[in-house]
Amino acid sequence: MNDSRLAVWFEAVRPRTLPASVAPVVVGSAVAWRDGAFDAAAAALCLGFAVLVQIGTNFANDTNDFRRGADTGARVGPRRVVAAGLISLGAMQRATVVAFAAAFLVGLGLIAWGGPILIVVGLASIAAGYAYTGGPWPLGYHGLGDLFVFIFFGLVAVTMTYYVQAGYFAADALLAAVPIGLLTANILVVNNYRDADTDKAAGKRTLVVRWGRGAAKLQFGFSLLVAAMVPAIFAARISSPLPLVPLVLVPRGLIHLRRLNPNATPQQLIVLLGDTGKLLAAYAVLLALGIAL
Repeated sequence: MNDSRLAVWFEAVRPRTLPASVAPVVVGSAVAWRDGAFDAAAAALCLGFAVLVQIGTNFANDTNDFRRGADTGARVGPRRVVAAGLISLGAMQRATVVAFAAAFLVGLGLIAWGGPILIVVGLASIAAGYAYTGGPWPLGYHGLGDLFVFIFFGLVAVTMTYYVQAGYFAADALLAAVPIGLLTANILVVNNYRDADTDKAAGKRTLVVRWGRGAAKLQFGFSLLVAAMVPAIFAARISSPLPLVPLVLVPRGLIHLRRLNPNATPQQLIVLLGDTGKLLAAYAVLLALGIAL
């Protein structure tokens, strides 16, 4: 495979979205560290599983959106490699199977820490990743994409990362999962905000299509507000100011909120998409440091 071919596959991975799979593992591991339960091997396997599920989901989206007509020449976002003819439909379908199968195999390694229940959690995560745009009733086409992201990239990913290391569930892991899930969903909000017109034409009824761009901005702002409140709750719970460190990102979040407006060009929203992922990554690192220290 030559360099250009590698570059195309790297593009298909959608690297701007990968903070969504790394952030929950970082935060869940930080809570485990604070509780004296951190296990580097288990954390590494959680990270590998999460990233592979994300890649598989992105590959499946490329395939399914093309087949359902959501990715066409009228689309204003980053190009999709199947729709652009850079990778064949069959090749992307095979790559999707490989990514999900690899995720399952990596997940099997976690049974030594978390037991057989992780098989159920792993299969549910993989099935949801495919069902986001695939299957007879795709979640993303019925306005459930945001909920899917919040649950699996927030609540499930953070709490299960903690569980496999500590051997039990903890309220603090669940609390830390809430802002991670909401900020991850904000990445989807920006993406769907930009694609609302072409999604509507393709019958993809995202929340932005259903409720409009004004409601999407409210959702985006609400998520930022909750993300700012959670560090304060942590600080009160442990009587320490250290968890407040993520609040340095509040001005940046407000700037992002102002940039999410009907006058923004597709290119500006593409840049905002990447910046929203960076905000998630920065928030996760700072929250993890505040909790761990």
